[in-house]
Amino acid sequence: MKTLKLLLFIAIPFFFSFILKAQGLYVGTNYHPHDDKNIEKIKNDIQLMKAAGFNSVRMGHLAWDSYEPAEGQFDFEWFDKVMDLMNTAGIKVILDIAVRPAPIWLHHKYPSIDITPPDGNAQYPNHRYMDDVGDPMYQKYALRYADTLTKHYGKHPALLAFGIDNESGDGPISYSETVRKRFIVWLTNKYLNLDNLNKAWGTQRWSRRINQFEEVGLPVTGAKNGAPEKILDFRRFISDEVNQFLFKVIDKVNTNAPNVLTNTNAWYYSPLKYFDYSEIAYSGKMTREGCGYYPGNSLTTNWGVMNSSFGISRIQFESTNPFWCSEFTTMTAVPNSIRKSAYATLMYGNQMVCGWTWQSMWAGEEQYLQGMLDWDGVPNRKYDEYKKIATEFKKIGKYFPYKLHPEVGMAFSFPSQIASSSYPEQQENQLQACWELFYYRNMDVNIVEISRSTLNYKLLFVPGVTVMGEATATKIRNFVKNGGTVIMSSNSAVVDETGQVFASTRPGRLSDVFGIRVASFEETEAYNEISRKSYKGKKLEFTYKGKAVDTESARFDIIEPRGAEVIGSITSLDKDYPIMTSHKFGKGRAIYVGLPADGRILNPLLDELIVELDITKGSEVPSGVMARQIDKTHYLYLNVSGENKEIKRKGKSRSILLDKDYNGNFIIPPYEPEFIEIH
Repeated sequence: MKTLKLLLFIAIPFFFSFILKAQGLYVGTNYHPHDDKNIEKIKNDIQLMKAAGFNSVRMGHLAWDSYEPAEGQFDFEWFDKVMDLMNTAGIKVILDIAVRPAPIWLHHKYPSIDITPPDGNAQYPNHRYMDDVGDPMYQKYALRYADTLTKHYGKHPALLAFGIDNESGDGPISYSETVRKRFIVWLTNKYLNLDNLNKAWGTQRWSRRINQFEEVGLPVTGAKNGAPEKILDFRRFISDEVNQFLFKVIDKVNTNAPNVLTNTNAWYYSPLKYFDYSEIAYSGKMTREGCGYYPGNSLTTNWGVMNSSFGISRIQFESTNPFWCSEFTTMTAVPNSIRKSAYATLMYGNQMVCGWTWQSMWAGEEQYLQGMLDWDGVPNRKYDEYKKIATEFKKIGKYFPYKLHPEVGMAFSFPSQIASSSYPEQQENQLQACWELFYYRNMDVNIVEISRSTLNYKLLFVPGVTVMGEATATKIRNFVKNGGTVIMSSNSAVVDETGQVFASTRPGRLSDVFGIRVASFEETEAYNEISRKSYKGKKLEFTYKGKAVDTESARFDIIEPRGAEVIGSITSLDKDYPIMTSHKFGKGRAIYVGLPADGRILNPLLDELIVELDITKGSEVPSGVMARQIDKTHYLYLNVSGENKEIKRKGKSRSILLDKDYNGNFIIPPYEPEFIEIH
């Protein structure tokens, strides 16, 4: 008996470790059995899923009151049957802990949960996510629900993972009196006394001095916004409340179902309630980062695939765990476009394609959203396409998920996104512009939160990082001093951690590292009145090493070199303006670009740096082909163009997808994938 216990003690951690590191790909669907609890229909649906080769399903989404229809009255009997049937079919379940939206009965009992807009009139929860997640009574009942659900299903053999909320950044922010009181507590804990608060908020301006914490108001009154410093603190407060609540839900999972995977559809960057997800991403507690992958309906265009893949990177941060696309497009996607998108995600570490949704909706706001089955339950062409994906992924699954090997990092900054909201270019737009440089080069990159990162990279982009706190500045300084190369673009290091513009030389805290003084900015459209080239609007000419290109920017920085070398200039205005500089600092190099990040400006510089810094290049393929070397002998290609593309290779290789041999070069047809093994 003691020997058996010892073996179990050794085997159980090994088993869960295996799950955490397991190879293989998942294909499945989001399923809503609470729409019709008819067990015969559910059996038929599961039979169709199994026939399609699905090995995963996501359930429980947005369905709190399907399990707790009235306060304290939990009903799991109907869903127990669904879980058992999934287990029998060999289909693994992601069970969402649907803590939002809260049931109507909870809103009725505690109206403080309702969303109050800046005009002060509380709103009835007519739409999803109309919940104040920081409200103590909301959290009490949501955590009770999470506790009960995870205890009930934590050991079910069908369970693959618990889903932690859904689209946590979506839903309006509440400006109720209870929110104001919680904000005051947060400010008291942060600033300790009123002198610190008044200094941070610059309350000497416009007679806004605070003499007692109770005088603090919220930063929005109807259509009027408060000072940037106040807005930044309020959004940090909201972000903290969201994160703290999510951590509490994760803790319930870890207590009741230790070693069970956690996943979420992490749409943290919704414009409604954008919050700092990096805190969770770097905690390691979300063992499978995830998102909804919605590239649009087109087969022939690629901007949607690019944007959605950027979404994967900005959620994954530096996690080396597999990624899960826990929702995936259906709707009216053009035939083969879903499959094309599925293969594209594999190049960013994705392990799961889980279609949204199984059946076209019958009721509610999404009743015209079309799934893999039509409204009457008959499978359609999207079912067939997902079946094809499942069949092909089974062939190649043992080689995936792909592990990225990035040598380049690029900085995300939540406070900078908030602080840059009044700028022509927000931080996330500059970040994406940098990310796209590597998308087109078929190269891996990581999105990083500098203050949380070890910055183990050869090249670091700092695109529009407006808020330059001491910790971030120190990390950048040391990165360059120790031999790293950094590229910083305009709107960076403009304000300190409070949101106040630096009274010292800009870029704040880093002017000596970059060897420049950023004096001010100018408006391009106004300056084009004296353009030597008669340019109009936002158009500018940028010249780098004698080669001129046209670009656009609403503003440009006035840069004074203080030890830095000018390597690029604006050459279309009344005179040449230094706009790209390079400065040696310590063992490294700091490059400043006084324009927003843009491929037209950065591409020539990046080509040089890739060679100079010995950064591993992406696969040599024709334009219009996505590619990754998955391991020493396996390569994944995806032709995202409407033309045949020839892949040049020497020697013999074999197509695992098509079960055919190649000798030398081979052709990939339009919008088709290829996965080869070289000999």
